[in-house]
Amino acid sequence: MTATADLTAHPWFFCGIGGSGMLPLAMILKGKGAEVAGSDRSLDQGRTPEKFAWLRSQSFELFPQDGSGVTSAEQTLVASAAIEDTVPEIVRAKKLGCPRMTRAELLAALFNTAPTGIAIGGTSGKSTVTGMLGWIMHQAGRDPTIMNGAVMKNFVSDDVPFASARVGNGPVFVSEVDESDGSIALYRPQVAVLLNVSLDHKEMDELRTLFGDFLAASPRAAVNLDDAESTALAVRAHEAVGFAIDAPARISVSEWSEGPAGIAATISDRVDGSSHALRLHMPGRHNLANALAAVAGAVAAGVATENAVAALGSFTGIGRRFDVIGTSRSGITVIDDFGHNPEKCRATLRTLKAHPGRVIAFFQPHGYGPLRQMGHELAQTFAAELGSDDVTMLCDPVYFGGTVDRSEGSERIVGLIELAGGSAEYIPSRDDCGDRIVELVRPGDRIVVMGARDDTLTAFAKDILARLP
Repeated sequence: MTATADLTAHPWFFCGIGGSGMLPLAMILKGKGAEVAGSDRSLDQGRTPEKFAWLRSQSFELFPQDGSGVTSAEQTLVASAAIEDTVPEIVRAKKLGCPRMTRAELLAALFNTAPTGIAIGGTSGKSTVTGMLGWIMHQAGRDPTIMNGAVMKNFVSDDVPFASARVGNGPVFVSEVDESDGSIALYRPQVAVLLNVSLDHKEMDELRTLFGDFLAASPRAAVNLDDAESTALAVRAHEAVGFAIDAPARISVSEWSEGPAGIAATISDRVDGSSHALRLHMPGRHNLANALAAVAGAVAAGVATENAVAALGSFTGIGRRFDVIGTSRSGITVIDDFGHNPEKCRATLRTLKAHPGRVIAFFQPHGYGPLRQMGHELAQTFAAELGSDDVTMLCDPVYFGGTVDRSEGSERIVGLIELAGGSAEYIPSRDDCGDRIVELVRPGDRIVVMGARDDTLTAFAKDILARLP
């Protein structure tokens, strides 16, 4: 019996099955033949009902988050390592003696059984590069399994509207891997892709150790040589394909230009001397860097550079990654974006400011803890990247319950933005922020809705668009 068969031979219960990290894992296990059930606080609170209706249509059994779904010691409970012991599922699983795994432990167990595991690590860009590399491998006929934290538009269909995972029958398993909880150390990839190293959930010295060990654990790697921290860690790699826009690297750019909706570039492979035209349907220099990472990762996995670049020409993007919701009759564009740490927010804001028009940037922090960790850097980012005519607006951080310290919130960040020379508004209620945006907006503005860990942000962005002239 294979290791994957061992994982699918008994039933699973996911606490928080609708979460961006849990849902694709549940889909992969189900697709491999396992019996999967789950509960979710969002289900109980009536948020994103369409997601849970779809899960039920796919034969996932869903329960209230009251412990009623945990019925047998044979079930393995999948839950966040940080979840409180008082959550009914945890209480019930302990009473029954159910084995328990974190999301990362389960993903690593699935990933490490694949003959060709391709892991994408780094502070920013993981979901986009995972989608790009997954699409390249699909187009190359490798029939990959893909684990992503975001919806991959190329794999969306009427039957699969929440395509944050793909279940394949080939040897390739493409997955983003997370450093925020240290779980990146669990993976044993055949190809490790390192995008960048910057402040997010952990201090820099700890990040350097985690990402250096990540490279050392893989026989082949792709490394961003435009990023000083990644370049310094490249010595840990056994065999590396470098990629860069500006620095000398195997996978590089000889020329490129950007429009509001995409990028045209010439990608060069310095080993075989070839050059290939890239047409990428995503704007922003950071997405050109993401494309180079995907090409380099594919090359490290044995795909020809020409084929990797060609596949990206039909890549349609990732949900909530500079996702244009629409443009109103008066020319006001609304964009939905996952930006939540300094690096991601900076990339999104720079993409917006590369083109004319005022920016109204709404930011919903994804938690009180992360806001304390990176609040100063976030404030510096908004102050530096936006001009005097632009507007920054923050509501209170995401809070769906629990015992987190909520003594310092978004009002502190607004104060830090103002201290850094920027202008910002703090309005506690997200709905009130929407009213204020509609009040402030004028023709030609770009409104960007930014934040993570809250699927309802997309609905918020669509509601704003519907109210615009």
